[in-house]
Order: sequence, then C-alpha cells, then structure tokens
Amino acid sequence: MELPETERHFAAMHDFSAKLRQPSAIPVVQKYLQWQREVRAAAVEGVTAPAMPSVGPLSINLDLTTACNYACDHCIDWDALNLAVRHDDVRLREAILNLVDRGLQSVILLGGGEPTLYPGFGSMVRFLKEQELQVAVVTNGSNNEKIAEVAECFTEGDWVRLSLDSGSDEIFQAMHHPKGRGIDLDQICASAQGIKRRNPAVQLGYSFVITWLGSEREAGAGVIENLEEMESATLRAKQYGFDYISFKPFLTRAEEGAEVMDPDQASEDREHLLQRLHAGLKLAKSHEEEFFRVVESINLRVFLDGTWKDYTAQPRTCHMQALRQVLSPLGVFNCPAHRGVEKGRVGKLDAWALPSEDDPTTTGSKVDFLPAAIHGTTKLLANFNATAECREVTCLYNPVNRFLEDLVVAEAPLEDLLEGGPDCGDCFL
Repeated sequence: MELPETERHFAAMHDFSAKLRQPSAIPVVQKYLQWQREVRAAAVEGVTAPAMPSVGPLSINLDLTTACNYACDHCIDWDALNLAVRHDDVRLREAILNLVDRGLQSVILLGGGEPTLYPGFGSMVRFLKEQELQVAVVTNGSNNEKIAEVAECFTEGDWVRLSLDSGSDEIFQAMHHPKGRGIDLDQICASAQGIKRRNPAVQLGYSFVITWLGSEREAGAGVIENLEEMESATLRAKQYGFDYISFKPFLTRAEEGAEVMDPDQASEDREHLLQRLHAGLKLAKSHEEEFFRVVESINLRVFLDGTWKDYTAQPRTCHMQALRQVLSPLGVFNCPAHRGVEKGRVGKLDAWALPSEDDPTTTGSKVDFLPAAIHGTTKLLANFNATAECREVTCLYNPVNRFLEDLVVAEAPLEDLLEGGPDCGDCFL
C-alpha cells in the first residue's frame, strides 16, 4: 500500500508511515493490525474480543524528570514542572526491559523537565544503549557536558536537539529565564560543540519554536516574539557546527488539556503573520548547505500552506497510541499532546513494569501477569474517541493513523498490503 499523499513531501524524520514499513517494525505493526481486525470482527459477531497481543510501543518519549532549571514563558508543560514526583530507577529499568521484549526500538529523552537534571542521566543513557535502542535527547543546553560524557555511547541515527528558540542572547534570556550563573546562548552553543567532538556521528539539532506577539501559553500568559530571529538563529546554528535547525510554530494548551495550534492567537491579521513567517523561512533556507539543513515541522508546513485544519479531522481510532507512548513521572500517557492529561492516561508511572511479587493483588508466578499498561492501552483504544478528544489538535500523526486505519479495514491479507520498505535507520516516532 502506498504512503499517504500528505506524507510524501515531508522531511524523512516526519515520514511515520515509512518508518512503520521498515523490516524491524513490520512484525509489531502486523500483529497489532491483525488484532484490530479480530477485535472488530468479534464486535460484529457479538463475541468476546481477543486480548491484545504481546506487543508494546515501538517508540517512547521518556520524561526522566519534571525538574527544570528554566522558566520558559512559552513552555507547553508549565504546569508539570518541578513537581515532587519521580521515577523509581529500578522499576523504570524493568519497564524498559519489558518494553524491549515487546518490540521497543527507540527512546526520546525529553519533556516535562530537563532530562540532564535526572540524577542518573548518564547511567540511563548507557543502559538504553546497552539494550541496542536508538536514543535521542531533547535538552535546554544548560548541561551539555553531561551529554558529552556519554556521547561515545551514541550510534548512527541517534541525535541531540537543543531547544534554543532564539538567535541572540537577549531574546534567549527573555524567553527562557535560565536559573544559574553563566547560562547564555554563546556558552550553550560553544559547549554543544563538545558533543560533536566526542562523537561526530551524533546528529546535533538547533530547535526553534516560532513565537509572535499576541500568542499566549494560557489566558493572560503572553510570550516573547522571536519570529524576526529565524535567520540569525540559522546563522548561529551553522556557525557552531549544528547539523540542522528545525522550525515549528508555537503551540498552546486548550482548556481540556490538549496541545493545539491557534493561528488566530496573534496581534496582527493572519495573512500578515503568514507573510512574515514565509519571509523568515526563506531567509533561513538561503543558508542551507550540503552539511547543514533547515527543517520544517509538519505543523509549520500545514500552517503555512493553509491546510492545518485538515490535520484536526482525526479518525476515531488513534492507532499511534499503541505504537508510541509517553513514560513520565506523572504516569504513562497515550500521546505527547496529552502528557499529564487524565483522559490520555494509560496507567501509573510504572505501568509497563511487571506486577511486583509482593503486590497483595497477585498470586502465583510473576510471569503470569501482564503489565498494567497492556490493559490501559486496550481500554484507550476502545474508548478514546480521537475524533472528539483531538478535534482541536493539529496532529502530526493524522496521515499515519489514516494509513493504518485503511490497512485495518482492507479485505486483503496484511502481508500483501504491508510490504516492507527500506531500512531508513530512523525508528523515532
């Protein structure tokens, strides 16, 4: 089956259908889709649906901590920062091992806090690489030396991306409010070079969330504009040896908790805002070289071409909530857009670990029991109506969800439809 037309023109890192067609992913995807077919057939026949097969997400966002040493005015996870909740390191590692047994291929360390503030950051990176997982780190850049210390562990396809969102230290300080002395944009960029020196194979990215006047994190919480710094940030990234700069539009959090894009949240009319965005992106792209790329997120592409509303029309079943999840000290969630939101909860923070042997609710051998996350995932797949719950979300996974839904309802055998594609060396979802 061909890839959705809407995905063909996106950067390879956002081509999720192609990633699911890689030889390493197909066994998990095929088991999941076959089960979905059987669940729907059972509903038609009025019989009990089969249990979810022994598979888990192929990719996870792993929030190591809620602690953060910045107070970014545009942070989408503002309410989840610096809470007194944390992982039990032993149970977290047990959950990772269990996920590996079920098909896990990649882990992105990010979200909800600064991952390098986790006391066992370096040890965790080494542990993940020992499981032969692809690993990525999204960081605020304040502790690049901690990443450099484990840089030799990274392998081809791993990446580190710094959330900097500015081209000058003045705007950086105004947006991020770093806590501690000596944290400035020049220092951060210079120290990032140490990661590449330790391991040139690591892809080093400069992340830029575009903000504009009138946008708000939440009602009454306005953000600093950085739109005019798109070109200067690009030149800075190129100067300091980053492999790429990625641009994405600012997101806000809707009343019901989901991360959404609101183009009308601006102090100028939309057409003028779009003109400025196009101009900024054109200038940034003028500095591309063979060794340096300018990457547009799906959200930015559809924002600019006016098709963003199409990506809020979600199919009822979000299949990606089975193939990509978020593990956080706040619990396990079905999607980054619903991190910390109760309706997207798969289970408690150790839901992917096996039940404890001293749990009074268990009897018999520990291996007789499934992780609570299997039951939580099954429940969400049945009851989480993405058409309603994600109606305001400009979803990056909209095309791949429709691709997977087409495979579920097709009459032909899955092995004929889900033909293997090339191994693109990227398992991040």
